[in-house]
Amino acid sequence: MKIAILDDYQDAVRKLDCFSLLAGHDVKVFNNTVKGVGQLTARVGEAEVLVLIRERTAITAQLIDKLPRLRIISQTGRAGTHIDIDACTAHGVAVLEGVGSPIAPAELTWALIMAAQRRIPQYVSSLKHGAWQQSGLKSSSMPPNFGLGQVLRGQTLGLWGYGKIGRLVAGYGRAFGMEVMVWGREGSREAAAADGLRVANSKEELFTQSDVLSLHLRLNDETRHLVKLEDLLQMKQTALFVNTSRAELVEENALITALNRGRPGMAAIDVFESEPILQGNPLLRLENCVCTPHIGYVERESYELYFRVAFQNIVDFLNGDRTHVANPAALLGFGR
Repeated sequence: MKIAILDDYQDAVRKLDCFSLLAGHDVKVFNNTVKGVGQLTARVGEAEVLVLIRERTAITAQLIDKLPRLRIISQTGRAGTHIDIDACTAHGVAVLEGVGSPIAPAELTWALIMAAQRRIPQYVSSLKHGAWQQSGLKSSSMPPNFGLGQVLRGQTLGLWGYGKIGRLVAGYGRAFGMEVMVWGREGSREAAAADGLRVANSKEELFTQSDVLSLHLRLNDETRHLVKLEDLLQMKQTALFVNTSRAELVEENALITALNRGRPGMAAIDVFESEPILQGNPLLRLENCVCTPHIGYVERESYELYFRVAFQNIVDFLNGDRTHVANPAALLGFGR
């Protein structure tokens, strides 16, 4: 089979132990992202199988229509809204779902919290330019001594969402002596209460009382742009806003506006509306925003897990196992 693996930015996939599962197939690995239907068609027009790394490339109906040889899409992690499932089904393209792990994104969330609260990126950058113990955070709009940073013990960690990742982050917060407060759907609030955590009485309480507020929600029609500018402006001047989930959870440009107004005082962000982001992205220019390039799941153990399952799903499917097909109706057209 002709297999195309998209968006392997670090050129890591060929070096994984699990890559041997694709032995005997004609595999092409692409290390950069292209967006246009024409560019993608030129790149993968002959592919019979696509392997997707999370949501890095959108598989639209227009693209599917240009790929007559395509038979299988194997997704690392869950198949999300970046894949037009209906179009795949109509064209007889089977979408195979993989598995994920909450560990790496939860740890990245905590690393960002620690880095931002102690102003580590700012101190490192200043030190490289010859400035000793200078964070550079001295804007007149910032509270006194904001650049010194803040310990976590005794602070309130607010979590919007209490799924697998949220639970892990809550555990880290408790280990660091923070009071953990949870907001979300009824099921999340009940689970948090059962775990002995404080449950916010309202969204307003979450935003006004949190010293660190982290989002852990799935993106869907209900959660898109759920966080508004007015929510962010309710946060403390000393507070930290963290988003390692989905950029689209926040109203477009709301975070940039809020940070420029000084509420919250700091943000740590791993996700962006359009990725990869360009050098001139406004968030990159803000001294009170720590940005990472969507690396929540990017580490060796996670890659081995994600790709081993994605590759094994292909092998199993070709051997007649349809267990992991997200759109069984597509099988009616398989082999056409």
